[in-house]
Amino acid sequence: MALLEDVKKSTERVTGWQRPSSGQIARLLRRSKRGMFRFRDDGKIPNHPRWPVIVFWSAVQLPRTLDPAAVMEDLFESNGWGDSWRNGIYDYLHYHSCIHEVLGVARGSVKVRLGGDRGRTFKFNAGDIVILPAGTGHQCLGASKDLLVVGAYPTSGRYDECRPDPDEHDRRVKSIAKVKRPRKDPVFGATGPLLKLWKLRN
Repeated sequence: MALLEDVKKSTERVTGWQRPSSGQIARLLRRSKRGMFRFRDDGKIPNHPRWPVIVFWSAVQLPRTLDPAAVMEDLFESNGWGDSWRNGIYDYLHYHSCIHEVLGVARGSVKVRLGGDRGRTFKFNAGDIVILPAGTGHQCLGASKDLLVVGAYPTSGRYDECRPDPDEHDRRVKSIAKVKRPRKDPVFGATGPLLKLWKLRN
C-alpha cells in the first residue's frame, strides 16, 4: 500500500497534477442525468433482488490541472467509500456477493456489460460513475488504451470475487441479501439518490 501511494505521489509531481481540496470536490460535482437499471437473476448471475444499478452520467468535471483518479478517490472517500484502486475493469464476467462497488471512469472510455450474459451493454466515458449493488454481474467488452477506472467500497461488507457457478448460486444469493445498505451515496453523500432508490424494504 505504501508503494502504491508513493507511485501516486510521483505521478502527481511528474505530471503537475494535484489532488483536489475538499472544497474543490464539491464544486466539481454536476447534477447530471441519472440512470437506474434492474437485472434479473439468470441462474448464473444473481444480480440484486431489490436494488438497481445507478449510473450518473458526466457526474464529475475532471479539469486538466487535477489528477482525475485522485478526484474520484477523494470524492468516494469523503462519502465513506474507501479501499480504492486504480485499474481497468476485468474482461471476464464476475460479481461481488458480500459487498457493493462503485466505479468511476477517470480517463478514457469503456464498454461494459452489466447484469450477465442476458444483461445490457453500456459505454461509459470519463466523468461517469456506476454504483453496483452486490450481486451485479459486470464485464469489460472493450476499452480505450488510456482507460483508467477508480473503484471503491462502503465500510460494511467484505470483498469477494465470484464467477458464474450454478453450484454456488443459492449460497451466494443468501450472501447478497445480507449486505447492508451503505450509509451514504458515494457521489452525493447523505442527500444522494442511492438512499431513496435502495429502499430497505419493498
